[in-house]
Amino acid sequence: MSVGVHFPESNSTLESSIRLVLLHDAQGKLLVLLPASMMLNLAALWALTGRKLQAVRTDDAERFFTQQGLQSEQGQQRLMQSLPLLIDASLEGQTEFSLCEPTSALTFRWRYPGATDQQIQFGAISVRPAYGLMRKQPGGGEDVVAITRAVERFTALRIQQRLEDTLGLPALAPTTRKIIMLRSDPDAGVDQLVPVVRLDPSLSAQVMSWAVSPYYAAPGKVNSIDEAVIRVLGFDLVVNLALGIAMGQVLKVPDEVPRGATPYWQQSVYTATLCEKLARRIPLDKRPKVGLAYLAGLLHNFGYLVLGHLFQPQLAVLSRYVEANPHLEPVLIEQQVLNVTRDQIGGWLLESWNLPEEVYSAIRQQQCDEPEGDSETYARLLSLSKQLLRREGLADGPIYGVDPELCESLGLSLEQADGVVAELLGAQEDLDELTRTLSRARA
Repeated sequence: MSVGVHFPESNSTLESSIRLVLLHDAQGKLLVLLPASMMLNLAALWALTGRKLQAVRTDDAERFFTQQGLQSEQGQQRLMQSLPLLIDASLEGQTEFSLCEPTSALTFRWRYPGATDQQIQFGAISVRPAYGLMRKQPGGGEDVVAITRAVERFTALRIQQRLEDTLGLPALAPTTRKIIMLRSDPDAGVDQLVPVVRLDPSLSAQVMSWAVSPYYAAPGKVNSIDEAVIRVLGFDLVVNLALGIAMGQVLKVPDEVPRGATPYWQQSVYTATLCEKLARRIPLDKRPKVGLAYLAGLLHNFGYLVLGHLFQPQLAVLSRYVEANPHLEPVLIEQQVLNVTRDQIGGWLLESWNLPEEVYSAIRQQQCDEPEGDSETYARLLSLSKQLLRREGLADGPIYGVDPELCESLGLSLEQADGVVAELLGAQEDLDELTRTLSRARA
């Protein structure tokens, strides 16, 4: 299940809508009203109320707001009178409210009753997200500055030398370094790859497991590493999957994630597979390298593992913010809470590990409206894949539908994109088995 929610209104309408949020703690429930374009500032909320309130789970909110009694005007007005109400200070003086609850798509109008016996309070509990972040991502040098400031603010580390030498990140295994070198060498092929796979028992076992899995449907028996790589999987796929596993072994998936979030490896496998399938449909004159499209998808969320490694104490708070603001891109919330995003830190680290520029630059720019450089097509592929997967509940984040202009920029139609998704969903059982394989490899 994804923590993403359908938000039925356009971005322009967001500015005039008021979001309804249901929060709870041991003392009970509380309703909050704030402009839909704003982020609920939990730190300010906690300070104002003296309570450690958090948003109810996405599925609980959906059940609560879709109950039959709230589908009538009478039931909606009763709801607004039945619970304590906290209204953002920016709305003070307003008497008519157009309310929306994005999890359930419930919308209705409510009139502020003025002085009542009900507990109604106003307070400054919202903050405007850094929407400019979505237009253009700063360059790698600026990312290093942002990461350094965030690390120094939230940890005891003081950066005195090269950033990657001071963050306590585990070293890459020799096999991983060899695979990165092969991935970066345009002339490398299976003759160079097979000996590397043979020397690593764990990787050998994984390659054989992939080769005999139903998803790849190899004809006949697969009797050796050579057959698995040459006849069934191919150079690109083995390198990309091996890199994905290797990166996952360097940094573990955090224990503290938003409730209801799509599991890390499931999101990685589905994004990688969809990026690859979409890339194959792009006209030849625009088509990116299919192997790099798969690798970018597999590692697109790698920065989240790095955030979990560097900012473990802050991750619980960050998760509560994501749950309370499901209408916002997670990177906007990360920028507000940590002053750095998963895309910045993931792109920086993959660059420092010498992965192909198309991959790390696409990951850095995957949320941008205007990606630049040789990675532009890969960044757009990531963005389109996430939109399509969110619609199916297979990726996290708000769901505004699929952007036809984004499809057009890749030389695709919406019908083609929908057809690729249908093909992907037809292989769901096999993809889930591949996900389990990658998860077990990490364990």
